[in-house]
Amino acid sequence: MKAFVFPGQGSQFEGMGKDMYENNGYAKELFEQANEVLGYRISDVMFDGDAEALKQTKITQPAVFIHSIIRAKIAGEDFSPGAVAGHSLGEFSALVAAGGLSFEDGLKLVHKRALAMQQACEITEGTMAAVLGLADDVVEEICKSIPDVVVPANYNCPGQLVISGAVAGIEAAVLKCTEAGAMKAIVLQVGGAFHSPLMQPAKEELKAALEATNFTKPICPIYQNVDAMPQTEPAKILQNLIDQLTAPVRWTQTMQNMMADGVAEFIEVGGTGKVLRGFVARVDRRFPTATL
Repeated sequence: MKAFVFPGQGSQFEGMGKDMYENNGYAKELFEQANEVLGYRISDVMFDGDAEALKQTKITQPAVFIHSIIRAKIAGEDFSPGAVAGHSLGEFSALVAAGGLSFEDGLKLVHKRALAMQQACEITEGTMAAVLGLADDVVEEICKSIPDVVVPANYNCPGQLVISGAVAGIEAAVLKCTEAGAMKAIVLQVGGAFHSPLMQPAKEELKAALEATNFTKPICPIYQNVDAMPQTEPAKILQNLIDQLTAPVRWTQTMQNMMADGVAEFIEVGGTGKVLRGFVARVDRRFPTATL
């Protein structure tokens, strides 16, 4: 069984999608549809914007989503998933690609999500840090020991856990992780404390938009970030998407569960095509990976 996995923020690159736009008529139609839905030409930023322009949350999230979905849609029979999953933002891409949401509705939600997250960052300053080379339970205990808000945010792969929270709390946690023997513990250059309680304002705003959107049963199970379990029921998928903004991305557990459930190959769709494949290799190098 093949699993198709979709990357999140951080997988963008300069010129993303330009080749598809110039060489595939259907891709061009979809890009123009995305421009119309958003009310501005995001394709111009994707094709010609510099790295600084592309890393703005309000640009990055819809850009990565659009790139992934168009890549999947023009693949035809090559996109034949037995299961799908997406890392953070990528969960929306996975759901649309698997038929659980329309392209237009998915893009509207991603745009709303990006703006809501940006606004939450402006309400309360926060940040994130990557911790390498420590066991998850050690990092979890360190997070609990910090008086400020600090929580596990992204369980990316064994030995790589991203934490999120208040600036002072993250700085304290980085020091403690280093003292505990981390290979590396470094504050990331991000706009806020994603996947933490500090995203509660964004969660409340996105909840209304999600509940007003029509979800349908996907063509295959989607393994969701919140519980790392396969879901097909629209009501459960919806609730997990609501909870996702303040809950950790359980990517390590997702990969482990998919492997245990019979996935034999992981195919990354969109972005640079390297991020999630690298995580799969860190979970179990025996599993082949490819890029769509």
